[in-house]
Amino acid sequence: MRCKFYMSNSMAPKYKTGQKVVITPVKGQPLSPRDSDLEPYAGQIGEVIHYYWLSPTRGEVFYIYTVRMETDGKEVVVHEDELESYVA
Repeated sequence: MRCKFYMSNSMAPKYKTGQKVVITPVKGQPLSPRDSDLEPYAGQIGEVIHYYWLSPTRGEVFYIYTVRMETDGKEVVVHEDELESYVA
């Protein structure tokens, strides 16, 4: 059986491949081990190199981005709410 996924504009990714972004960890949430790994990159600029979407329930879509950091070239996996567009 094949599944079909339909995406409306409201479910489109906020950031595109090649776009410059700034890492901005979400404040006011308890830190998990993953969050503590992200903290050193807070405020740093990177480039979206890939993104994935997950749909745990019908009509609910979450985007996860792979971002290559400008400072050291490392790739970091970040949730959409932990990013902001970079404006030069």
